[in-house]
Amino acid sequence: MAPRIVLLHATPVAMQPIQTAMAENWPEAEPINLLDDGLSIDRAKDGDGPITEAMIERFVAFGRYGHAHGADGILITCSAFGPAIERLADVLPIPVVKPNEAMFEGAIAKGGKVGMLATFGPSVGTMTDEFDEFVAGSEKKASLRTIVVEGAIDRLRKGDAETHNRLVAERAPDFADCDAIMLAHFSTSRAAEAVRKAVSVPVLTAPHAAVDRMRALIEGRAGGRG
Repeated sequence: MAPRIVLLHATPVAMQPIQTAMAENWPEAEPINLLDDGLSIDRAKDGDGPITEAMIERFVAFGRYGHAHGADGILITCSAFGPAIERLADVLPIPVVKPNEAMFEGAIAKGGKVGMLATFGPSVGTMTDEFDEFVAGSEKKASLRTIVVEGAIDRLRKGDAETHNRLVAERAPDFADCDAIMLAHFSTSRAAEAVRKAVSVPVLTAPHAAVDRMRALIEGRAGGRG
């Protein structure tokens, strides 16, 4: 039986990139899409501060709902909910994959200076904390610089992916001295081609790396049961 992977979305613009990654990297899996765009709307209203306990509880309830769909694993596609994802992983008996951990691993493998192009400001604090925690737990040293590309996600939400991609790519040369550039969000990954044309620095995106991480976890559990 195909493993059922529930994809938890907090914004519609994250859906297409992960659907493409699932189809390309794990076509045997059965993806189920669950969207609550109120999460990202209300997260943005909270500003750039820490995620609230009320928001964490809402997110965990959303994840429990996903688990009730018979999920073998849950993959989160929004990067603004780090502590909530950790709470969810603690309460569910199945793998829960953060959106960016696998991308972080790939980036620091390229070198110690990492740049990140983000379009959703409220996610930057939690992503920076996650990056620092990941580095602290690894054998490598790395530092992160982040640029929030103003206006890009608004254009994308209005259906103008071309302008979104151009705005993101225009800021990429600011990281020309870095060893790697990360595109922070699943939604930002659609700008990868434009960014790669703008710089010679390796450019990493989250969706395919996250799918590969989930697949390894699920297949590892199946092997362990055998």
